[in-house]
Amino acid sequence: MRYLPINLDIRGKPVIVVGGGSVAARKCLALIAAGARVTVIAPTLAPPLRELAESGELSHLSRNYKTGDLEGSFLVFAATNSRAVNRAVAGEAKERGIMADIADSPDLCDFTSPATICRDELLITVSTGGGAPVLAGKIRGELEERFGPEYAELIKILGRVREKLLTEKVNSQYNKKVLRTLVDQELPALIKKGAFTEIDHLLRKICGPGFSLAELGLRKKDK
Repeated sequence: MRYLPINLDIRGKPVIVVGGGSVAARKCLALIAAGARVTVIAPTLAPPLRELAESGELSHLSRNYKTGDLEGSFLVFAATNSRAVNRAVAGEAKERGIMADIADSPDLCDFTSPATICRDELLITVSTGGGAPVLAGKIRGELEERFGPEYAELIKILGRVREKLLTEKVNSQYNKKVLRTLVDQELPALIKKGAFTEIDHLLRKICGPGFSLAELGLRKKDK
């Protein structure tokens, strides 16, 4: 295994993206979703990036990259169609001790961006170490079908149940048993069908009184 899997908290941190094309756009969308303060350096921007710049979701330096642009950045992404520019960005990042992802050059990268499936707080990543991105994309497509939007709701339910159990200071081993039992149920299918009454029944059966979607703050109480 070449890379260490890791989740970074980049909320509020400055990130530089060099390049304004479709690859840069994909990087920026993911960075913005994760809460980074993104600055794009490129003479022109692809339509998605231009819209993000116009709405104030990222900053744009309308020019080519130059040495010194990376100062103060937490992460750097080089996504231009010029290998020379990408190498220059990689070189400055290395000098400054900034981790960099260099498009199409795994040998210059400190990290790579895996294919991702995001269902709110559920994040599934697929990486081939930069060797076979097409395969990573295929696997991602298969996982997207397997793990639909209902899993975002499942995480909310499990999270609220866990919070309530912790608040009630129930034995930790008991908490794990309850959560494991819930995970083993067909909750994703019930969520997908909108079978809220059945979900409430399961929650009360497994967790006890006081556990329903409404009591967990996930649905309005019926009048």
